[in-house]
Amino acid sequence: MEHPFHIANRFRGYLPIVIDVETGGFNPLTDALLEVAAVMIDPQEDGTLIRGDTIRHHIKPFEGANLEPASLAVNKIDPHHPLRLAIDEKEALNDIFLKIREVMKELSCKRAILVGHNASFDLNFINEAANRCSLKRNPFHPFSCFDTATLCGLAYGHTVLAKAVDLAGFEWDADQAHGAAYDAEKTADIFCDVVNRYKSIYDKSMT
Repeated sequence: MEHPFHIANRFRGYLPIVIDVETGGFNPLTDALLEVAAVMIDPQEDGTLIRGDTIRHHIKPFEGANLEPASLAVNKIDPHHPLRLAIDEKEALNDIFLKIREVMKELSCKRAILVGHNASFDLNFINEAANRCSLKRNPFHPFSCFDTATLCGLAYGHTVLAKAVDLAGFEWDADQAHGAAYDAEKTADIFCDVVNRYKSIYDKSMT
């Protein structure tokens, strides 16, 4: 008898949430968190996964934050541009965490697990910002994550996101790259594609 698919069973009670951050450098302790995007993963009745809704916020640098010119040259963010419509990082994370907790409850998951391309980078910035803002209900596992750079190396033989997206059969627009929402959505497409490719192995393990 075939049992209905529940994503809570697929990842030991964890709900994968794709995160991408754009920052003012590489050090989560000192460098500004400038942009964050979260992409939901929607489970389908047949056990496959697809990309869901995206939440994105532009963020004001925290007081005393470091801004490395080299990082800003890559992500093309002007942190002080008047039309950025940026908000404080506490407000941004509160909004994202609330949505994640709502989806966790809806899907009966005990905790979220961050999915990212070189995921430890994103997780460290999210955790440090949550600590800086004294947010007590960070939904993410504090150190475990799903790294799509590793998954892409396994599935496609390439770890660079742009190349992996192409190998997976998705479109890549270099002009939109290094924007948190765009990179997170492409990472979500990759994550779902890899998980779906290995669905038959998972199904066999459950019989």
